[in-house]
Amino acid sequence: MNEILLTDTAREQLTEIENDHSRKHIEKAVKKALALMQHNLRHPSLNTHEFTSLKGPHGEKVFEAYAQHNTPCAYRVFWYYGPRKNQISVAAITPHP
Repeated sequence: MNEILLTDTAREQLTEIENDHSRKHIEKAVKKALALMQHNLRHPSLNTHEFTSLKGPHGEKVFEAYAQHNTPCAYRVFWYYGPRKNQISVAAITPHP
């Protein structure tokens, strides 16, 4: 099982989603994606793949996981491995750029 760590940016983004009642469907999708990431980063619905436009704070590869599919401005979770084994740091939770 992976431990999910949220950066300050990701924590702020998640809090903003949680506090906006019109985005409850987004909150549900993001939390489901985070739960799946905890147990299986290769779950088919996450469609996890490397996002080459970004690097982690120490040059880590950044990956993108889907929280929503077939939705305009679908939300994505951007993450990288670490800082320790079995830890995943979520860098951002945003609509698809």
